[in-house]
Amino acid sequence: MHILVVDDEPSMRDVLEVLFTRAGFEVTCAGSVKDAALALSRAPVDLVLTDMKLGSGSGMEVLRTARAMKDAPEVIVITAFGTAASAVEAMREGAYHYICKPFDNEELRLLVQKALEKKTLRRENLSLRAQLVPGAGMLAVGHSPRMQSVMALVEKVAATRTTVLICGESGTGKELIARALHLKSPRAGHPFLPVNCAALSEGVLESELFGHMKGAFTGATSDRLGLLAAAGEGTVLLDEIGEVPPATQVKLLRVLQERKVKPVGSSQEVPFHARLVAATNRNLDAEVKAGRFREDLLYRLNVITLELPALRERAEDIPLLATHFLERLGEELSRPGLRFTSEALAVLQRYAWPGNVRQLQNIVERAVTLSDGDALGPDTLPATLRGEPAAPAGDVQLPAGFNLERYLDDSERRYLLAALKRTDGVKTRAAELLGLSFRSFRYRLAKHGLVDELDEVRER
Repeated sequence: MHILVVDDEPSMRDVLEVLFTRAGFEVTCAGSVKDAALALSRAPVDLVLTDMKLGSGSGMEVLRTARAMKDAPEVIVITAFGTAASAVEAMREGAYHYICKPFDNEELRLLVQKALEKKTLRRENLSLRAQLVPGAGMLAVGHSPRMQSVMALVEKVAATRTTVLICGESGTGKELIARALHLKSPRAGHPFLPVNCAALSEGVLESELFGHMKGAFTGATSDRLGLLAAAGEGTVLLDEIGEVPPATQVKLLRVLQERKVKPVGSSQEVPFHARLVAATNRNLDAEVKAGRFREDLLYRLNVITLELPALRERAEDIPLLATHFLERLGEELSRPGLRFTSEALAVLQRYAWPGNVRQLQNIVERAVTLSDGDALGPDTLPATLRGEPAAPAGDVQLPAGFNLERYLDDSERRYLLAALKRTDGVKTRAAELLGLSFRSFRYRLAKHGLVDELDEVRER
């Protein structure tokens, strides 16, 4: 393990260097903020011990430099001028601990040991997250130039604090790319918190993002920390950012500018340190021209834009993705020998995939469910994929008194109820099941007077 000691007093540097070299650590010393930054750039460091007062500089500068690095080291701040305010500031900026001079050598040694244990655990946690995040393996699947370009940009911007806007059709894997940004960044050991902006009303969305105070509105029985503050140094994904109401857009713009949030019902602003990533399936430039999205907010969000290609635009990746999903399902179902026949793969590759990768994943699951053996042929795929023609108009029966509008309304109502029942009343999942946007799904519920029936669906 490598420790960097930063102190402008040579005697203190010597004491700490001897103490931790004897304990078996590699120790590098620096006497200023500039020297510390240089040492951090030259070799990986696991822990920084820095004095708060560094001549004309400050240990806070060293702390911020260290915590901004990829695979950031833990930092312990040492000072002879300890105050509650400086301790809070150091901890808020990401310090592991804050200790005052004079200190006991054994106490400091134990503190360093615990900090390095945390560092080790965070590295292990990062490795496990990369393996266990649903769909994370899918990110590496695909040899098309478009996806290779996207992943190269992910690698480049992951270590920065830059706000990223991820654009693409529904089902292209925007949340997975946001998770990849998080997992490849120094924030990987901190929370990744996605929020679907389309699924929440204006007041609820503000409470989720910014938090609220007890009594701020009916049902606010206690103070609640918003996601931006709760994420700490992690990442917050604002999914479906194009659905955010205009009034909330104004508040979100101020939050991005000031890096502070004001909980609902509070007069105090709270700083936050999370990275913001936004995602949308809308053309935000067109939304700006239509007056539905603020241009200044768009400029704040799209510092870096990641454009995800539709699946039809990278058809060469379809066999790889289909095989990947099939192997994963085979592991889950203890059916390791599953494979698509060449004819089935040809059918998959010819299809246009309006629902993109998510639709492909669902089709693969359907094929596995319908298959009896290990080889999955075209017969396990839906007729629409195989290009089979629909029944001719002459085969449709038209009984006397038939009313097409009433028939379509009745059918729509039954499908809405079926989707709600399948998802236990979770509207966002039901909308996805029917291939509808959440806004369209909510409109259809209101149109058929089904809002009040959600409780009945949940009770069944």
